[in-house]
Amino acid sequence: MTYFLDWKTRYKGYNKNIKFTILATILSQIGLGIFMVIYNFYIRELGFSQIVNGEIISLTSLGTALMLIPAGIISDRFGRKKAMIFGMAFSSIILLSRAILEVRFILEVLGFFSGIFVAFIQVSAIPWLAENASPSERIHLFSLYSASMTAAYVIGSLLGGFFTDVFMFITSPLLSIRLTLIIGSVIYLSSFFYVIRLKEAKRKREKRDGTFDVFAFFRANKHGFKIVGLFVVSQLLIGFGSGLVIPYLNLYFADRFHASNTVIGLIISLGQAVTAFAMMIGPAVVKRVGEVRAVVLLQLLSLPFLLLTAFTQNLFFAAFGFLFRQALMNAGNPIQSSLIMENVQDSMKGLANSINQMVFNMGWALMGPISTAIVMESGPYWGYAKVFTITATLYFVASLYFYFVFRKIKTDRQTVTNNGVEM
Repeated sequence: MTYFLDWKTRYKGYNKNIKFTILATILSQIGLGIFMVIYNFYIRELGFSQIVNGEIISLTSLGTALMLIPAGIISDRFGRKKAMIFGMAFSSIILLSRAILEVRFILEVLGFFSGIFVAFIQVSAIPWLAENASPSERIHLFSLYSASMTAAYVIGSLLGGFFTDVFMFITSPLLSIRLTLIIGSVIYLSSFFYVIRLKEAKRKREKRDGTFDVFAFFRANKHGFKIVGLFVVSQLLIGFGSGLVIPYLNLYFADRFHASNTVIGLIISLGQAVTAFAMMIGPAVVKRVGEVRAVVLLQLLSLPFLLLTAFTQNLFFAAFGFLFRQALMNAGNPIQSSLIMENVQDSMKGLANSINQMVFNMGWALMGPISTAIVMESGPYWGYAKVFTITATLYFVASLYFYFVFRKIKTDRQTVTNNGVEM
């Protein structure tokens, strides 16, 4: 209780920019949770195969991956608030359109463009929080932000399954899903009204001759690019593994166990809930073992639960494995965000965040069709068992890489800092 009272005290000390950002995040994630937990079933209800689901997910991730670096540069040069307003406004329109339209080609195009506009939000939020908090506040703030995002997604996932099942009593399955998606889109849009209330200082612009010197920018941020490059390898491996299983978890529970929408929504929501709790505990783990070891420890502990989910034929054990894998694997994300932000200059925080997320999204974009093909070829048991096992292997390799690379990086940075030079 004392630990969580400390969180309450910390939250009260944050400025309005941080509080409004967290409130906007909560609303957008509730809406997104409602939308995403049901959208796969919407595609299926329209009569399309699981391949179409894979194509839309891949195109969405591809759109995000392609736009992340340009969005990061725009965010760095023109401001986080402008980037977030732009992304929020257009992604809201796209979500609503995806809930109404039915033509396959249009849905795939909209999926691609939703990924593009969401990129502006993704690359701006973490740097925005970093710029509005002191370095000593960042691990706790990123943990609170991630936990709030995850907890809100929990509420959305629960509401998504609940609304759909309730509407089915009064209308057709297709219309019930569509109504739920529209509700999710409207709630997502409501977060826009907190984003426009953010206060951002006018950015200082250097006098330019109309050209951008890429090489000068690289030289000025050489250390930051080195750190980002090392993170890229880890994130790419994690993205490949994640892209094989995470977008299809609702289909996994439906195909292997024939679970209802409400049960699936409950399981996914509980997964997000325990993740939110684990993220709040993250700073305490960091205090005991350090940032790098905390990330690696949490990721490795998730692997047995991932394999349990892969091979069990019991819904209870599948849900149990999913919950703990979800919590442990994601609990280290705020810690990694803090590591990146403290190792790069403000002039490239948006770019660093965008590169990191780009490679993760590339994993989702490339692995989506592969995952659906394996499941369709091998069936709901061995198909999911294979993709979950491949994911566990990729996570294991990524964790070992992260430990051996960033243990040295962290040590080097601390040595330099102790000698009076901050990199």
